[in-house]
Amino acid sequence: MNLRKWFFLFWSTMAVGGVVTIVVGSIMQWTDQSFGFMGLKAVGFNTLTMALVGMLFGAFSQMGFFAYLTLNYIALSVFRRSYLWNALQAYTTVFVLGGVGYLLYQDRESLNNWVFWALPLAMALGSWLVAYVKVKQTNNNAFIPTLFLQVVVTILESWPSLQGEGANTSAIVFMVIPMFICNAYQIMLLHRLVRKPQTTDSAASAKPVL
Repeated sequence: MNLRKWFFLFWSTMAVGGVVTIVVGSIMQWTDQSFGFMGLKAVGFNTLTMALVGMLFGAFSQMGFFAYLTLNYIALSVFRRSYLWNALQAYTTVFVLGGVGYLLYQDRESLNNWVFWALPLAMALGSWLVAYVKVKQTNNNAFIPTLFLQVVVTILESWPSLQGEGANTSAIVFMVIPMFICNAYQIMLLHRLVRKPQTTDSAASAKPVL
């Protein structure tokens, strides 16, 4: 990963966040006339505002992504055995999905009655799909780390929308979807950016780890 590749990842992730947030925000406005988030309802959530918020989501997503890469590097050096670290990630992923469902269930009076099971289920299915494609393009070792990133890191990045007095279904959807897609974009692009030049004989068979 050189500076040019990192620069491309940074700005492209922000662009993805901006586009996805515009789409999601427009749908939310169309389906929920009272939709507002982080005090920005006063400015009407026009396209420019949603794009700026989405770019901020993209930058925040990239911070979480690189934080996970750092954590992954440190954990592998500490555990010495990759299966131990993968087991811990798998357990944490399941725990976080259950914890989010329980947290939203506790706030079911202010949220829709279906969100406490729909969000964990949607994240589990979406994360499995991203991990499946990642494995097809790399190798089986990427499955659990991708699930962990898509579930645990996305939830941590979206935490402001999941708790507090201003938590509502529209705010959760508005923040979780762009974060999820930005993380998926980065993890799917990573192995292409870090792939080393190979000879003609080995290029077809070699697969990156993550």
